[in-house]
Amino acid sequence: MFVEPPARALRRLLSPRSLAVVGGREAEEVIRQCDVLGFPGPVWPVNPNRSEMAGRHCVPSVGDLPDVPDAAFVAVPAEPTIDVVGALAAIGAGGAVCYASGFAEVGEEGRERQQRLVAAAAGMPLIGPNCYGAIDYLDGVALWPDQHGGRRVERGVAIVTQSGNMGLNMTMQRRSLSLAYMVTLGNQAVVGVADCLTALLDDERVTAIGLHIEGIADIPAFEAAARLALERRVPLIALKAGRSDAAGRLALSHTASITGRDSLYDALFERLGIPRMHSVPEFLETLKFLSIGGPLPGRRLASMSCSGGEASLMADAAEGRHLVFAELEPAHRAAVQATLNDYVEVSNPLDYHTFIWGQEPALTACFSAMLDGGFDATLLVLDVPRADRCRTDDWQVTANALTSAVERTGARAAVVATLGECLPEDFTGGLVERCIAPMHGIAEALTACEAAAQVGEAHHYQSAKPLLRVQPLAGTARALDEWEAKGRLRRAGITVPEGQVAWTVADAVRAAGTLGGRVAVKALSAELVHKTEAGALALGLEGPEAVSAAAERLLAMGDRVLVERMIDDAVAELIIGVERDPQFGPYVMIGSGGIMVELLRDVRTLLLPPAAGEVRRALATLKLAPLLNGFRGRPAADIAAIERTVGAIADFVAAHADRLETLEINPLMVRPAGLGVVAVDALLKLVDQE
Repeated sequence: MFVEPPARALRRLLSPRSLAVVGGREAEEVIRQCDVLGFPGPVWPVNPNRSEMAGRHCVPSVGDLPDVPDAAFVAVPAEPTIDVVGALAAIGAGGAVCYASGFAEVGEEGRERQQRLVAAAAGMPLIGPNCYGAIDYLDGVALWPDQHGGRRVERGVAIVTQSGNMGLNMTMQRRSLSLAYMVTLGNQAVVGVADCLTALLDDERVTAIGLHIEGIADIPAFEAAARLALERRVPLIALKAGRSDAAGRLALSHTASITGRDSLYDALFERLGIPRMHSVPEFLETLKFLSIGGPLPGRRLASMSCSGGEASLMADAAEGRHLVFAELEPAHRAAVQATLNDYVEVSNPLDYHTFIWGQEPALTACFSAMLDGGFDATLLVLDVPRADRCRTDDWQVTANALTSAVERTGARAAVVATLGECLPEDFTGGLVERCIAPMHGIAEALTACEAAAQVGEAHHYQSAKPLLRVQPLAGTARALDEWEAKGRLRRAGITVPEGQVAWTVADAVRAAGTLGGRVAVKALSAELVHKTEAGALALGLEGPEAVSAAAERLLAMGDRVLVERMIDDAVAELIIGVERDPQFGPYVMIGSGGIMVELLRDVRTLLLPPAAGEVRRALATLKLAPLLNGFRGRPAADIAAIERTVGAIADFVAAHADRLETLEINPLMVRPAGLGVVAVDALLKLVDQE
């Protein structure tokens, strides 16, 4: 089986100095596109039925090539593709792009054919099959059988996609995005997302990398590549399909039934500082913002426009986002006010009105004063008229004023058009040269700012430890009863209620008397997973009569009951559950607990082990967060105890990685700050040790 290629080997394929093209019409188009981009190296066509192709002499076979190519574009049917790839590998070619379909995407016969293709490659890097190819706009290489919208650049972003058509569409963007590479991976028979990402990180001309993916086959390899990106401070952005895909399976635990697999990708991306986008415009705009100016150090923004309507749109669009349009300090407010008419009310977002419209010195003074407020980024709303019907002189004056203000203050700025078509590429060249990002759409611009701040935080804070590796279960797991499960958790450092097991009604009454105060009585059986639904518990019992009646009823469900002291001072209830995924390994879900857990579905998914501060950040995003923070005079929750408990769970999972199938604590009673947390119910499924 192929082992992922070293980055240097794949770099030879992505940025070759010599090419071979094998096939007919598609191969000839590759030559034309290389000529359009000005590829300086030799291109050798291979076709036994033609003497010439796009002005080049054809050779009949790979064995007749005049030299060993760094890269080959193979555009012949599926079965001949295998033979051609084998011949290329035999002569030591740098790699191949396989255009043909008819492999793993078409069923069992195709999967077998793809296995033979991988064997034929014999370790040679191979992109595809069933892919459109790759374009290197930095060096003028188009391993691409069609037209495209890009041009030669000196630096820019790389985009890796599994979809050829999506890749083609994105080359056609008119958003002033400097595109350095477009790589379409297709079936990823040999070269996967992680391989491509690692190779692209070796090119210092790449300013940011965008990943449009449907899934990741090798999570550990992807994690390693993403960590390399963090080390090298190259921003990564993800556009992943499949957010609506549900887990689609029933399980004993609530955890498995309320977390979809897509949430694991969210957790992975967040852990690795990779903002996740949900549309192509967001994806491209965020790549552009990061490519031109890099990450943001914080989330404090300012906005300027000459329209109250635009200022209101900006303020509304920021609602619910992790961004702040901070109020101006008095001295700063006075400095901005001094540049404007007395009728203008200074605020953030700022409507500077049209009193100074078209006056470059006045605009420059106003913009400079606003930019001098220490914001992480300032956005200027500016929609440019269509040049075929209107004059654009005053809008150019406004852009010049912003450019001068940026040069004076050294502040980060962007121009934002409310309509994408109102910021054409022929207007934005000077902005990009001065590191002012031209952004298409208010929502997209704010998404880009959020993403840039997320990347900045990931670059600033120490990254989490590597994920726990997946270990197969060494046998069939069984559910432990609650008493046994809590005993194991208690020994792992997790607080559980004080309690006793009772075999008779009299034993239950005595246990309740020993514990004192209000108690809970529960039927004790490994088969009783969700006791509330089964009516297998009684809560808040006081006095021998109440305990006796409850014990008599519950002993009919099994041969024992568990008597525990009630926790009466909880400020909130959480669920903490652990499940395992074949690719991601063990993961933890934390959210609003108790009997409403499946109704509210207020959860966050974290991969293990948790990163520093990750649990606290997850809690802050829950709907339950106000209760944890002290709602309407109630005491705040013991957040530190929650963090310690999740840490103890992570240690328990690591110690039992080959035995643990499911762990769920629901509810975890969260007491006031300083008083800790208590796991009042627990489900644990472990493989028996021989």
